[in-house]
Amino acid sequence: MSRPLTDQEKRKQISIRGIVGVENVAELKKGFNRHLHFTLVKDRNVATPRDYYFALAHTVRDHLVGRWIRTQQYYYEKDPKRVYYLSLEFYMGRTLQNTMINLGLQNACDEAIYQLGLDIEELEDIEEDAGLGNGGLGRLAACFLDSMATLGLAAYGYGIRYEYGIFNQKIRDGWQVEEADDWLRHGNPWEKARPEYMLPVHFYGRVEHTKSGLKWVDTQVVLALPYDTPVPGYMNNTVNTMRLWSARAPNDFNLRDFNVGDYIQAVLDRNLAENISRVLYPNDNFFEGKELRLKQEYFVVAATLQDVIRRFKASKFGSTESIRTIFESFPDQVAIQLNDTHPALAIPELMRVFVDIEKLPWTKAWDITKRTFAYTNHTVLPEALERWPVDLVEKLLPRHLQIIYEINQRHLDVIAALFPNDIDRLRRMSLIEEGGVKRINMAHLCIIGSHAVNGVAKIHSDIVKTQVFKDFAELEPEKFQNKTNGITPRRWLLLCNPGLAELIAEKIGEDYVKDLSQLIKLHKFVNDDIFIREVSKVKQENKVKFAQYLEKEYKVKINPSSMFDVHVKRIHEYKRQLMNCLHIITMYNRIKRNPMKPFVPRTVIIGGKAAPGYHMAKMIIRLITAVGHVVNNDPVVGNKLKVIFLENYRVSLAEKVIPATDLSEQISTAGTEASGTGNMKFMLNGALTIGTMDGANVEMAEEAGEENLFIFGMRIQDVEELDKKGYNAQEYYDKLPELKQAIDQIKSGFFSPKQPDLFNEVTNMLFHHDRFKVFADYEAYVKCQDKVSQLYMNAKEWTKMVIRNIAASGKFSSDRTIKEYARDIWNVEPSDIKIPPPNEPRDVADDKNPNCTTQQVKL
Repeated sequence: MSRPLTDQEKRKQISIRGIVGVENVAELKKGFNRHLHFTLVKDRNVATPRDYYFALAHTVRDHLVGRWIRTQQYYYEKDPKRVYYLSLEFYMGRTLQNTMINLGLQNACDEAIYQLGLDIEELEDIEEDAGLGNGGLGRLAACFLDSMATLGLAAYGYGIRYEYGIFNQKIRDGWQVEEADDWLRHGNPWEKARPEYMLPVHFYGRVEHTKSGLKWVDTQVVLALPYDTPVPGYMNNTVNTMRLWSARAPNDFNLRDFNVGDYIQAVLDRNLAENISRVLYPNDNFFEGKELRLKQEYFVVAATLQDVIRRFKASKFGSTESIRTIFESFPDQVAIQLNDTHPALAIPELMRVFVDIEKLPWTKAWDITKRTFAYTNHTVLPEALERWPVDLVEKLLPRHLQIIYEINQRHLDVIAALFPNDIDRLRRMSLIEEGGVKRINMAHLCIIGSHAVNGVAKIHSDIVKTQVFKDFAELEPEKFQNKTNGITPRRWLLLCNPGLAELIAEKIGEDYVKDLSQLIKLHKFVNDDIFIREVSKVKQENKVKFAQYLEKEYKVKINPSSMFDVHVKRIHEYKRQLMNCLHIITMYNRIKRNPMKPFVPRTVIIGGKAAPGYHMAKMIIRLITAVGHVVNNDPVVGNKLKVIFLENYRVSLAEKVIPATDLSEQISTAGTEASGTGNMKFMLNGALTIGTMDGANVEMAEEAGEENLFIFGMRIQDVEELDKKGYNAQEYYDKLPELKQAIDQIKSGFFSPKQPDLFNEVTNMLFHHDRFKVFADYEAYVKCQDKVSQLYMNAKEWTKMVIRNIAASGKFSSDRTIKEYARDIWNVEPSDIKIPPPNEPRDVADDKNPNCTTQQVKL
């Protein structure tokens, strides 16, 4: 038998990672040594692995620069409609390997680094994640940037350059402990500061009535300094820009007013202004109405809109149009997508600019504003909806509050005319919620200020229309759309699972990378014994590799032939990690009851961060680690069952665990998970799904056939009926002996002998205020898990089901999602045009155009 290939040899074989030319490799080695010497000022005697990572990153970045400049130049000359994706989060992860793949440099870099006597995977692992997001919403924004560049859209991501991203999670004595994520400590080779585009942002102050209209005066100024990060499309020479704003105090900060003497204190106080971009708020699906968060939301919006308008005017001022009519064409040149309500203040801010500064009449300004904005809703959980106290907005943004009141007044006038005497409808549809503290409902602001509103999966968009925003959908049904989420196959297949990506390419060619619908061609091979063996072999190799990683990082030995049952996502009651935990206890009890009975071995891996202030989520982590401690140390269990809590789950760890997964847990209560995107990543990477009919699971079952997923539990209608009837947890406890045993063990301190009452709050919640009805789905879940184990014993049938899932996953590419946004919302067409690479001359006709000098190009 031939010896197994090393990782290095495997990577060399993979064709979709680019061609290895001798000149290419020599050039990369030269670049690497040049950067080590001139950029890092090191030689091979004193360089550290981190120096080598930076040398490689700079070398790869060199290959981006020409394409980046040329793309922006191309946009300047062709002046296409621009798309602006506004988000408070961009969960980018690592950049090095993704850049190599999208530029077709992966194999050449592998070879160059190998010839230099280094291990490229080791270097890749040194890079810090750009953890500027919490979970799904932030990662979606990152996938969208990749797809927009790959589809040749003139698109820009705009957000905040947080100095500290999502906290690093440590587990100490079974508890989550947070550590600051100082991701910029060693510098970031991928960003370029652009101080020449620094912009002022105003806060506080008051509104003055002047002859020429209303004026916002006596404000405090904070400067917004942009940092640009290149976003390369896949093999099309397009490089778009993600621009993240950092807060800086102006140089006269605190020095222009009366505090005459205390110069030192004034300089120290600059921190107060600069705190705006200090740290990402670590809440997922939860609204925390803090002043600093509102400042962040306005900061990104005010800086971005100035930039958008500057770029719009730069492209227009060759024209004869007067300033008064110039903005007529604004919605034809600009589309702005609001990623949830976090950037909702963009609506009153654009109105302020149009009315107060550009002197447009209100109705004209409002018409242009509505045609410019579109809003994506990401959640139906009431505690997640942003409702800002009027008093806070009045203090921080007095002019914006006036504008919001005016928008609301005109909106309610229309409703009152359509529905006379329907006072309750006016109350329901108002932007201002009365009662107790007056609050602004930001979702209502987004709906009336946008020409399109979308949910992120069919079932979610349906709930948005028929329940959450029913009144608005009745008024303007054409405004409400669905755009089912997707994931980029570059990161979530080529990068993280090269073995599977290559196996697919051998069977159906390489075009699927840019057109994932082609995976449907794999249906031909469902019964191909050789293909079945190869798919199974790739999964096994991924499992062995991940098992080695776990052994190295966690010192736990796991059985790579056991079923890898994986539940990774933010810890939240609605995601029902507790139900998974009850299943683990049930499996444990079955083994103990009958140790000789055959048992399909499992390694249950649960991972995810809990918001630091979310007490119940932290207790759920503590319970999982406690159960794991008992299970993993019981000699009767042996290697039949292992429980691992995966510490510090993040993008780079997802890239390791997802390709190694057999069973993907997607078990939220029906009607609570808007879409989910982890579910899609697992499906594409050859895991089977156990899940409820919630979010995108519904469409996954539709694509693959329900018989190829393990679907269980209540549907939305069942949940509604149970709500009408009244959910009584005790009923299920009394009726189901295995559930009773598990709960009794948690209550009695079986898993926490030193603190028997440690989990009282958890069991008390499950009995008396479980909004997500864990007990109601427990029985169906456990029975479904038995079906999973049964199928896992038949390796061939399991793998055939895996192949059917991969073949059905094409719909869930973010390329498809972005094409739908482009055509249905932004009114732009994806472009196949491949901008010439930097080493080729540009089109002669373009070069002769006298109006396009390089000096004019504004990024």
